[in-house]
Parts: sequence; structure tokens; C-alpha cells
Amino acid sequence: MEIKKHIDKAKNGDQVAFTFLLDNYWNEVYGFMLKRTENETDAEDITIETFSKAFDKIATYNPDYQFNTWLIAIAKNVHIDMLRKKKSSIFIAISDSDDRQAYNVADSSPSAEDELITEQNLSQLLRYIKELKLHYQEVIQLRYFQEMTYQEIAEQLQEPLSNVKIKLLRAKKLLAEIIKNK
Repeated sequence: MEIKKHIDKAKNGDQVAFTFLLDNYWNEVYGFMLKRTENETDAEDITIETFSKAFDKIATYNPDYQFNTWLIAIAKNVHIDMLRKKKSSIFIAISDSDDRQAYNVADSSPSAEDELITEQNLSQLLRYIKELKLHYQEVIQLRYFQEMTYQEIAEQLQEPLSNVKIKLLRAKKLLAEIIKNK
């Protein structure tokens, strides 16, 4: 009954309810995906994506089914999508002329123009990040610019790991919205 109350609260956008559901079901979804993928990084990525999709679509959750069953179904679909992406990127047809042209590549280092474009893109991204609330800026900075693990971020911010994961998830979604609307 407690789970149902938190699901109802989450449907109304209650942050505490989202955190409760994440804390309550994280290990189950992560453990399931770890057994399936045998790769901690993939399992964590799939689990994060699963909760992201679940929280985005929580209004569509049917209470006739167990919440964990719904999450596992989402996780399976996320995993299948990931496998399809990997599979399609592995098998690329290469013609003989493409193969010969690959040997004619002179220098793969970026040109001055490439470096300038990269610098401008990074500068633009940093401006978008600055439009986020400070706590979202902080988790993005720690994760992507300082390349800290989720656990290291949690320790530095003195917050539970689940809060860090949710903050990062929300920060990425908000950042994507900002970029999309520009």
C-alpha cells in the first residue's frame, strides 16, 4: 500500500516519491540488468535510462500490475534498444574503394578549424549549463568535466547516491530542453 501512495505522489510530480521509488527498486532493476549484461557500466546505464523513462511515463503506469514488473519490462526494452544500436554500428558495409581510401588518410589530428569549432561548441554548451540551477550545474561539472563516479559525487556532496543519480538525470533532461529551445 505504501508503494501505491508513492506512485500516486510521483504521478503528481512529488520529488520525494521519485526518490523513494528509485531507492526502493534500484537494486532490483540494476541486479537484473547486471545478470543480463554481465557489465556493470551497461547495467548502470540501462538502469538509469529505465528510471528516466519510467518517471517520464509514470502517468501511464497501470496499477493492475506490480511496479517492479513494469520497471523490468522497461529495462528489457532499453537493453534491447542498446543492443540494436551496438549491432547496427558494428556491421557497416565497406566497399573496396572505401577500403583503399582508408589507407590514404594522411593525418587524423584535428585541424585548426576543427579545434576552433570544438572550442566554440564547448563554449556554447557551458553557456547553456549556466542556465541551470546551481545544484544541477554542480553535478554536471563533477560528472562530465571532472569525470567523477556517481559514488565520488555522492561523497563530495554528502548526499545519498540515489539523489545524485536523480539530480544528474534531471540536469541532463533540463539541459536537453534548453538546447532544444535555442
